Amino acid sequence: MPLPRLNVHRHDHPTRVLITLAGEIDLATAPLVRAVLAACLHDGIRTTDVDLTAVTFCDASGLNAFLAASGLATEAGTTLRLHHPPPIMARIIEITGSGFLIHEFDSVRPPSRRFPSAAGGAL
Repeated sequence: MPLPRLNVHRHDHPTRVLITLAGEIDLATAPLVRAVLAACLHDGIRTTDVDLTAVTFCDASGLNAFLAASGLATEAGTTLRLHHPPPIMARIIEITGSGFLIHEFDSVRPPSRRFPSAAGGAL
């Protein structure tokens, strides 16, 4: 059996979660993305931040997974935010009018992963 092309790490905080994705998001791995994001809603998470720094590829099925999760989050009164997409992915998000998904903590990409605390600082 081949190794998964997408690694998912979930870092929980009381009402927020940071999902770190690494690898490829495509037809084969998009269901995993959908399931992880749906689990956050099911678990009562209010804010889901998704770090895309280590994503090497994302096709339309991946973008659709994020759009569907965003719609479900909005319906539930929660927030889904994508952070640090690779340049090609950011361009696809922009071209498709899906820029509302992207949220940056700073105007400059930080050298290490950062996750804001409730007070607004980095953890």
